[in-house]
Amino acid sequence: MSIDDGVLTTGVTAVHDGPDGVATFDGFVAARSRALLRTAYLLTRDHALAEDLVQTALAKAWFHWSRIQEDNPEPYVRRILVTTYSSWWRRRWNGEIPTEELPESPVADGADGLDLWDAIGRLPRRQRAVVVLRFYEDLTEAETARLMGSTVGTVKSQTAKALAKLRLDPSLATSPADLETP
Repeated sequence: MSIDDGVLTTGVTAVHDGPDGVATFDGFVAARSRALLRTAYLLTRDHALAEDLVQTALAKAWFHWSRIQEDNPEPYVRRILVTTYSSWWRRRWNGEIPTEELPESPVADGADGLDLWDAIGRLPRRQRAVVVLRFYEDLTEAETARLMGSTVGTVKSQTAKALAKLRLDPSLATSPADLETP
C-alpha cells in the first residue's frame, strides 16, 4: 500500500475521491470494509461467512451507488448487511445434524474468555443481532431499529429478553446461586 499525490494504491486498484469530492465506490470499500467485516463477523460468528456477507452487501450496494454516494453511504450498506444476514438465516435449516458420537458437554474447567461469546451465540438470531449492534457496534436504539427494519420498542424488548437470557445462561454463572431464577 502506498500514497502518491492523494491516491491510495492498494496493489490492485487506485482509490481516490471522484469529481466534486464524492467518494467513489472503491474508496468506500477501501475505507469501510474492515468495519463492515467486523459487524458481519459478530453477526455470523464465522470468518468465511462474514466475508461472504460483506461481499454480498457491497455487491448489492454497487448497483445503487449512484443514488447513495452523495449522502453518507455507510448506514445504507449496513442496512443491506443486516437484511442480507436476516434473509440468510431465514432460509437456513436449523434441524438436528446426526453424528456418530455425541459431542462432549461443555465443562466449566476455567474461563477461556469465550463463555460470553458462546452464550451470545446461543441467543436467537434476532436477539443476537440486537446485542451485536447495540453493545459491540455501540449503535443507539433508533439506529439499531432502522438497521433491523423494526421499531425502537422491538429493539428494547429484544435487548431486554437477550440480557435476561444471558443472565440465566449457565456458562456465565459464577456460583450456583446465579442459576436460580428470581
